Formats: sequence, C-alpha cells, structure tokens
Amino acid sequence: MVEAAVPEFARRVRERFGAYRHHVLATLRKDGGPRLTGLEADFRYGELWLGMMVGSRKALDLRRDPRFSLHANPGPGTDLSGGDVRVSGRAVEVTDPGVVARYAAAVKPPERFHLFRAELTEVLHTSVEEPCVVLESWVPGRPLRTIRRTSADPTLRRG
Repeated sequence: MVEAAVPEFARRVRERFGAYRHHVLATLRKDGGPRLTGLEADFRYGELWLGMMVGSRKALDLRRDPRFSLHANPGPGTDLSGGDVRVSGRAVEVTDPGVVARYAAAVKPPERFHLFRAELTEVLHTSVEEPCVVLESWVPGRPLRTIRRTSADPTLRRG
C-alpha cells in the first residue's frame, strides 16, 4: 500500500529496517499498558510481516488487540544517517496454510509460529538535514507530509 502510494519513501523505510535484523515492537498488554519486545520484521511480497514464537506474550497481545508500533533499530552510537523510522498499524493474524507455508519456506522460522501481516496506519521517517530536523509522515489515503523544523522553530523543543 505505502509502496504504491509513495515508492521512494517506502524504499527508504525498507532500507532503514533492512540495516539491522532486530527491531522493537510495541504492543498493548491486557491491562492497557505498553509492552516493548524485540522482533525480526520481514518485508516480503510487498508487505510487512511479523513472525513470532507460539504462545509469546507479544503474539497474545496482538491476538487480543491488534494495534502495534514497530521502531527500526537505530544501530550503534548516534549515527542516524539513514534516519529514524517507526511504523504503526494493525496486525492481522494469518492462518491460511498456503500463505504460512510460502512464508515459512522463504524465512525458515521455528517449526510452529504465529504469523501476522501488518496493515499500516502510519509510517514516520525522521532525519536531519542541517539545519533542520525533517519529519516525513504517510497515512493511507493522504499524500506524504513533510515538515522541516529548525532549532529556532518554537515547535521544536529540546529536552
């Protein structure tokens, strides 16, 4: 979906996720609190896939409430030359044996696993282009939105 709407933006997002294998998944616990866990995300067949061990807390979270955010691993140090990326959406569990088998043949996961396909509701890419911080945001059905902020911008606060 994002690839069809904004292919260049989607390419940069995929590259950022592709720079490292492990990323951080945010799900919602039963009590509504956040749960952050590591995850290997996979872009395949033009979509984002989330595979996880059977019975894992994150899988149970997504079965109960499919909302999630996935933050790309920023890597070592403070070099964010590829930017900082986060995607959010809803995880749809995939149970079709043919789809699961096709995914498993390509990825070689553990014998049993949960598979979710991500339906993205937001993609955010943050980068620095001196003297600006650049925020690019895509939401389905809307054009890519770009905001440039400088340190003189009153909406940009330093912590």
